[in-house]
Formats: sequence, structure tokens, C-alpha cells
Amino acid sequence: MRRSALAAIAAIGSASLLVAGCSKADDNKDDNNSKSAGANAATKDVVNASTKKGGTVTYEYSDVPDSFDPGNTYYAYMYNLSRLYARPLMTFKPAPGEKGNELVPDLAASAGVPSDGGKTWTYKLRSGLKYQDGTAITSKDVKYAVERSNFARDVLSLGPNYFQQFLVGGDKYKGPYKDKSAKGLKSIETPDDTTIVFKLNRAFQEFDYLVAAPQTAPVPQSKDKGIDYVKSIVSSGSYKFQSYDDGKQAVLVRNENWDPKTDPLRKQYPNKIVINLKVNAETIDKDVQAGDAIDLGGTGVQAATQAQVVNSAEKKANTDNTYGGRLVYMAINTKVKPFDKLECRKAVQYAIDKVSVQTAEGGPIRGDIASTVLPPDIPGYEKSDVYATSGNKGDAGKAKEQLKACGKSSIKTNISARSDRPQEIDAATAIINSLKKVGIDASLKQYPSGKYFTDYAGVPKFTEKQNLGLIMMQWGADWPSGYGFLQQVLNGSAIGSSGNVNLSQFDNKDVNSLLGKAIGTEDKTARDALYTEIDKKTMDEAVLVPLTYFKVLLYRPTTYTNLVSTAAFSGQYDYLNIGSTKK
Repeated sequence: MRRSALAAIAAIGSASLLVAGCSKADDNKDDNNSKSAGANAATKDVVNASTKKGGTVTYEYSDVPDSFDPGNTYYAYMYNLSRLYARPLMTFKPAPGEKGNELVPDLAASAGVPSDGGKTWTYKLRSGLKYQDGTAITSKDVKYAVERSNFARDVLSLGPNYFQQFLVGGDKYKGPYKDKSAKGLKSIETPDDTTIVFKLNRAFQEFDYLVAAPQTAPVPQSKDKGIDYVKSIVSSGSYKFQSYDDGKQAVLVRNENWDPKTDPLRKQYPNKIVINLKVNAETIDKDVQAGDAIDLGGTGVQAATQAQVVNSAEKKANTDNTYGGRLVYMAINTKVKPFDKLECRKAVQYAIDKVSVQTAEGGPIRGDIASTVLPPDIPGYEKSDVYATSGNKGDAGKAKEQLKACGKSSIKTNISARSDRPQEIDAATAIINSLKKVGIDASLKQYPSGKYFTDYAGVPKFTEKQNLGLIMMQWGADWPSGYGFLQQVLNGSAIGSSGNVNLSQFDNKDVNSLLGKAIGTEDKTARDALYTEIDKKTMDEAVLVPLTYFKVLLYRPTTYTNLVSTAAFSGQYDYLNIGSTKK
């Protein structure tokens, strides 16, 4: 999930989270009347900095997460939350804005040590690490965690599988549930209980980012129950599960065997952390503004509530509006005729009134108008607008010229959007209206977000059969680099028969080659320049239409302490050390 710095970084000192706090919580107060730190304060500093212990922090979510299992999740908010009970080898520094993209050691004592040109990475664990039951955490537990999360896709299929792609022999290993030997995958070595070595099939200069995923959080093999491990997760973090009611609620309490001497990041402030699920979205808005909850999903203020928040000086002072490392765009399916022709794709690019799309999404507070693949907060971004139109309102004349060059005067196609995302539907409707003006007749097809990729937009055979030439999409980086953003949505090798997110089915040999070259390039400046080149080549091919650089509008509850909006998790508040002023 986020950004740069591969050199070894010293562990954060115990007071580092608090020293720059721009607003100090009054530990004697137990109400919601503390003075606001001001709009966007948490994107610049820690708000309500406090070392007060006790109380309960409550999170609410309108749906259910994919999984609390750290080896079986792929959402930014769950990567964020899981660090409370699952410590990966590396993680992100609890810091505001882009400072939060800095990688720091977590379970590991220091950043990875590369050798063999970046094809081998070695990590040493901190000493004295223990699970919630007091047993020692070993490197073998980390090895097993990676094996179960990446190589048992028939059991745990929800997370990414980068390790499977990049580890030597990863294409043949059947995973720990089928492998009855004690050795496991040979390319993950554990010469002793505190050392783990990863052997890669190619140079990977951003590997520290990969081990920051919760998939490297240790799992004791003897306690693993496969898909049911989620019901009895063994904590390696500062909190452990007191209860877990599937689809309804999870309650975390302090892990008494967590040792702060082994962990310079976590502070263990609240007594209890409650996660309530399936809460009505409008109810979440009310609870957040009342200081009774934090929006777990980090999607921010609801559209229905946005106007009353931003139009009230008092309420707006408690908001944080920031980029989330995301792009809202429309993929143009290169396998659906006539969009296999460049000129027809260019016609779509010129036709769209992006201002109308931005308005449909909630206005500038929800995103700046986009013209590149990479958002401004991802390395490799360079300002460019290949298909510029006056005022970003589209150019019917140029669109019709491209249609004629494509051999068409009109096109009939379908556009997909997620049925439970009203802003996405509104944006698609705005696009339909723009396209109609130039002779492109697009009909809206709605599919549920839970199966958007597994059954519909992410199934190439389905999209071709249903004439889905245009597909609405939003994408955020798996980690904050050009590769972390671009690989899954642009590399031809990432196209899958189901669960596919390369929705354009873009398979360009130059782009594929540049992605491979970039991840093996040691010099960061040179690597970022390659990401810029990939962005330009992709836009020249017109395979996706950048619509807006996504921005989130979070409401900051004043009864919670140590609030900091981090770019590492799509602008969400860093959940690692949030406390409460309530008793």
C-alpha cells in the first residue's frame, strides 16, 4: 500500500508520534467540546496528541470487510487496522500526509538487506518477540504466513499474490495445506529463528514495500485453521481479539504479552477497541460527528451530509481533505470492437466533459480533474494532458474527427458501474451524456461491487460477450511507487480470467518491458523516470480515461486522540495509536 525510501531507516523513537502534535487533548475533559485544530490539520501534524491511556475507541463500517485474517485481505483500511494485532516485517511510519509513506522496521530489526543485485533479501527479527500466549515468534512463522497467504489460493484467495509471482519456484509450489513436507517453499530460507531470506526470480528493488503487507505478519502453523483462522487469530501486536462475531462485531483488548521494548511504534493507549459492522452509512456520519466513532472504511463524509459539513465553518474545521493515492478513471476495453482501434479510443478521450464528471462525484472536494495515469502523490507523476480540451469540458469537434479516422460515424456500446456506488453511477451517467453528443451511444450496466471483478467487469469473456467497451474504475497503489500503482492495471501478464483489474486488457510489449526494467532499477530517480515514461506511453495508447485524482473528506471526531491522516493508507487516519478522551 504506499511510498518510498529503501535505505535502512532507524526505528522511530518512543515519543516521535507526539512531538509535532499541533493540538493537545485535554486529558481531564470527557466531552466533545475541545477546540478544533482546524481544517486539514491532521494532514500536517498529529491532532489531539496525548499519552493518556484508557477508554474505548469505536470503529464503524457500513459493510463487512473481506477478512480480518491478515493473510486474506486486500483493502487499505484492513491493512491499516490489522497492524494492531498483526505485525509485518516492515510498516509505515505513523506520520501526517506523505511523511506517512516512509517505511520503517516493525517485526524486523531493520530494513531488508539486498544482495545478488536485488534478487535476495535478508531480514533479522527483533529479539524477545512473543505471541499473545507468551510463546516466541520465529522466522519460521513468518515463512509460513507468506506460504499460506500466497500459495493456497483455493483456500485464501482475497489478498494479492506478489510473493507467488516473484519467489523462485513460486509457480510450482502448492502451498502448506497440500505440501506435507516440513521444508515448505525452498526459496524462503530460515537459517535460524531470527533470520528469514527471500530468494527472488528477478531483481525487485522495492521489496521492502512488499514485506510491509500484513501477509508477512507471523502465523503459528499449529494454530492455523485455514479459512477459519479468522475466528481465532493469534496476535503478534499490541491488541488481541476478545470476541469475533462474524459480520457483526469484533472486539480487541490489550495483549498482555506485547512488550513495548520490542516495539517502538505501538503505544497501547485505549483499553478496548470495538469494530461495529453493517452500520447504516448515515448513522456512521452522525456518530463520527458526535465523537462516538471513527469511519473504519475511511471513505469519508457521505454525499448527503457533505454540503452541511463544508458549509458550516465550525464543522469544516474538523475535516481533513486530502489525496488518497487513487485515480478515478474509465477503462476502454481494447478487446471490444471498435475500441481495438486507437482512433476510436481517442474519440472517447476528447468527447468527455470531465467537469460534469467531477460535479457528479461531489465536486473539487472529492477530486481534482485528472489527465494522467499516476496521481500527483505517487512517484513518477509528471503533469501532462495529451487530450486537453478547453476548460476540461470536452471537444466534440476533435472527437468526431477521431471517429471519422476510425471509420465510424457512430458507435453503440455499454458502460459498467457498481450498483452500490451512487457517485460512480452518476459519473457514468455524465459520461453517457457527453458521448451521446458525438454519436457514441453507451448504455449503463450496473453490477454489485462485491462481485464486480470476480463475476462481471473483471471477467474478460463476460465483458466481450456483453459488449462492455467502457468500464468505470477506481484504483489505488498497492504501495506508493509507480510500480505499486501501475503493475496490476497495465501489465499484460496481470490479465486474469476472473478478478482481473487490467480492465482495458492492455498488453503492450513496451509497457510490459518498462515495468520489468523499472522494478530492477536500483537508482530511485531513474526508476521514477521509467514510471513517467510508462504513464506517457499508456496515455498515447488512450486505453483509459483519467477522470479525477481522488480526494477523501474525513470528519475528525474531537473525542479521539493522536489523529493523523496518512498517505500510506489512502488518506485514512493511522489506526495504530488512536486513543480516547472518554472514560
